[in-house]
Amino acid sequence: MAAQTPRTAFVLGGGGVLGATQIGALRALLEAGIVPDLVLGTSIGAINGAAYAGRPDADGLADLEDMWTRLTTLRGLRERASYLRRPRGSDLRTHVYPTGGLLQLLRDELPAQTIEDLQIPFQCVAASVERAVAQWFTKGPLAEAVIASCSVPGVFPPFRIGDEHYFDGGLVHSIPVGRAMLLGCERIYVMHVGRVDRPLAPPRWPWQVGQVAFEIARRHRYMEEIESVPDEVDLVVLPTGTESAPGVSIGQMNATAVRRRIDNAYDAATRHLAEHGR
Repeated sequence: MAAQTPRTAFVLGGGGVLGATQIGALRALLEAGIVPDLVLGTSIGAINGAAYAGRPDADGLADLEDMWTRLTTLRGLRERASYLRRPRGSDLRTHVYPTGGLLQLLRDELPAQTIEDLQIPFQCVAASVERAVAQWFTKGPLAEAVIASCSVPGVFPPFRIGDEHYFDGGLVHSIPVGRAMLLGCERIYVMHVGRVDRPLAPPRWPWQVGQVAFEIARRHRYMEEIESVPDEVDLVVLPTGTESAPGVSIGQMNATAVRRRIDNAYDAATRHLAEHGR
């Protein structure tokens, strides 16, 4: 039997530690009785999307909040890679943080072992290093697909699956609205972290060059896709509850900031859905 064309998609974009906002939006959607046929995620949106797709209820979101609390204290994100503690002139590495701790957390905490076992169809995207293309994961081991989607260049090493290595999906589909349209969705709820419409500033320091370049790559496709959404597709971009958002850094990963972002996004999304009848 052919698979049904999904009608309603939740699209969860990247944004690192600012992605806690998506939990608040998901809670508002749940309380409004809005349930998707498809969940698409990139980077941190892949973590949140996979967790929601596995348990799309209040208990599942509570578990996701608990997982975020554990993320704030995850040792692997608090300790920089060993090269930063090596003497000058020694071997350099390609990343700041190892992925082992995060991968184990995902294996322990995500509600399914494979993508096929999730309650709602789910897909996440990563960038293939060898082929320089977007790789959409639609089946197979869940934690491994999600960590591939989260492997920010320079922050984490490229994640290997089979014979290929993968970097963060934000390089190719930061907020994959176009994927939802390609799959035939008629209503698309977008959850970003609140930075996509803020002007960028030229880098002032060497370490900012890569950050700005990555942000340009993250944004441009999303903005093009938003402009090309046809009239017959109902696009709902949910607010984050903040007029601006800080830059992504591990310094933002603390329980107080996470709780504040969740609550602000929940309040803003609840008002938006009530005011627009969606």
